[in-house]
Amino acid sequence: MKIEHSSWHDTNFQYLLSQVDEVRQLLLQKIEPKPDRSIPVNFSSNLALKTMDGVMRLPSALEQLCAIFMLSAFERDLLLLCVGIELYPVFGSLCAAIQGNEDQDYPTFRLAFDLFDRSDLGILSSQSPLQYWKLIEIGLGQSLTSSPIRIDKRILCYLLGEPCWDDKLVGIVKPIQTATDNNTLLPPSHQVLVDSIVATCFGTSQPNGSPVTQLCSTDVALKRSIAAAACNSVGYNLNAISASVLPSHPNELHHLQQLWNREALLTKSALLLECDWVTQADTVQENTISRFIQGIYSPLVVSRQERQSSSGQRPTIAFDVPQLSHSDQLDIWQSQLSAIATDLNGYVEKLVAQFNLKTDAIATVCAAVKSQEVGSSLVCSSPEVTFDRLWNLCRTMARPQLDNLAQRIESKATWNDVVLPEQQQQTLHEIAAHVQYRDRVYWQWGFADKGSRGLGISVLFEGPPGTGKTTAAELLAKELQLDLYRIDLSQVVDKYIGETEKHLRRIFDAAEAGGVILLFDEADALFGKRTEVKDSHDHHANVQVNYLLQRMEAYQGLAILTTNLKSSLDQAFLRRLRFVVSFPFPDFNLRIQIWKHSFPKRVQTHGLAFDKLARLNSTGGDIRNIVLLACFLAAQTTEQVVTMEHILSATKSEYSKKGKTLTSAEIEGWV
Repeated sequence: MKIEHSSWHDTNFQYLLSQVDEVRQLLLQKIEPKPDRSIPVNFSSNLALKTMDGVMRLPSALEQLCAIFMLSAFERDLLLLCVGIELYPVFGSLCAAIQGNEDQDYPTFRLAFDLFDRSDLGILSSQSPLQYWKLIEIGLGQSLTSSPIRIDKRILCYLLGEPCWDDKLVGIVKPIQTATDNNTLLPPSHQVLVDSIVATCFGTSQPNGSPVTQLCSTDVALKRSIAAAACNSVGYNLNAISASVLPSHPNELHHLQQLWNREALLTKSALLLECDWVTQADTVQENTISRFIQGIYSPLVVSRQERQSSSGQRPTIAFDVPQLSHSDQLDIWQSQLSAIATDLNGYVEKLVAQFNLKTDAIATVCAAVKSQEVGSSLVCSSPEVTFDRLWNLCRTMARPQLDNLAQRIESKATWNDVVLPEQQQQTLHEIAAHVQYRDRVYWQWGFADKGSRGLGISVLFEGPPGTGKTTAAELLAKELQLDLYRIDLSQVVDKYIGETEKHLRRIFDAAEAGGVILLFDEADALFGKRTEVKDSHDHHANVQVNYLLQRMEAYQGLAILTTNLKSSLDQAFLRRLRFVVSFPFPDFNLRIQIWKHSFPKRVQTHGLAFDKLARLNSTGGDIRNIVLLACFLAAQTTEQVVTMEHILSATKSEYSKKGKTLTSAEIEGWV
């Protein structure tokens, strides 16, 4: 059987007009009865339309509507009467003439009972299909049967075959694209999940309705793609609604449920309810969500960050949505980059090892590089240039996720800025090498096949304040061309139970995408020793530590923690660290180097004796403060040259600020 869509719209419209015209003939006959002339009226439900060429058409919108809502013959007649009022001006005068009142130029139940033979008083019930599904609107009148009736705008457009969206759903329910072309196909691991969802939720029907599909992940866009793919595979359209717009008043919520259920039947649609930012502690919102779910008849997908037990009678099946695997990301990158360069072997692996981007983010990065390549004056960019562009764009793509959660630090430090003993310098080089060659060791050599835990690099910088711990973190970020984010402990640690873990989870989840360097200053405040449980506070404090230990071990980026008190850290935490770098109080020789490297090249100095300055028993941080203050003092003079006198004045000011005593032995021979 051949089905042709091109002219369905015209055929459907003509069929609707023919059915409305039969009602018009009935109205005329009611006004001027002609016994000698019989008016053929055929309201049989012919679900297939045929034309003279014998091509089978799709069912008309009228017959589809009657089948969807199981309308009786009388309800169908009444609906056509309401359509006639909208399409034919003469219908109003005919209605007024039959009802004997020129002001009653509209359909009523009383008119329908008088006009059609197959009348049914059950149509007056609010549970009748016409009223329950809001196919008609009943205006104000002296009585129910004499009140004006009109067809709902959405239903009229449906019968006319015109695209329309219910005005009351606009801005609340939003359509989601379900196209699955070559650029939006899901990777194999996610396609397996789609097949499982279709088989368990769309392919079965429980006594209390089809099961609710619950997708659990922090990646909202990924869950949308999976839900769209599942709906597309079974011929459903997908629309999304945020839990934040659900009305809490029961009557308003019920009205929204009815409108959506009607729209779902008209358009064969499923609904995605997004509850990603609703916490379990918000009992009012959770109760609203539960009531809404129980009143939805269409296939329903609920998006959450974490699993939530089902409430009510409708069963729920939860699926944890995995992030893109290493091989999935590699395939996507190679597919997207095929049009950019053919010689990126080894470079793509570095991108995948460092950045955990989503499919749409990878496509965006590659599209941006393509446009740069086209606009470049170079005939053909080298693989190195293309890789640098890709790397920097990946960093940019990951920033928005963390910028609201932590402070990004611009990294400008060099190896000259970090003055440490040779052993500590070597350890910093080893840390950089672990990050640079992780793709080779973990994936090419197979260490990642043994499990995903422990693939991150956790580092502890411990030592007195001002010994260069933060500067070393900046140095690694610059060396590795990665973003450095400092975690503000005041926004992480929360006195309320469970809130600290939530804050940290958001930070780690956001950091995973960009492979950024996380810097936890004064980590002993977060990773302190677990204590003996004496009360509920001790118990929850230990829960926080355990959670942090697990996330640190699972985080696949570089996490740097600094502390002034190594002894206060939990030993279980220390065992999970890849590196521990001690930043000692600088000795005399180190202080000489610090003094030398503290002055930028453009600063003019005269008569500085670094061997004498190194007798000052201070850390690198103190020395940099003194140098900066001395430069400001020199900037006020005519010569604008830093001398020992300026440094002496700056040293006295710095020591006075800290309440420290400056001994004569330290400044002997300065001036």
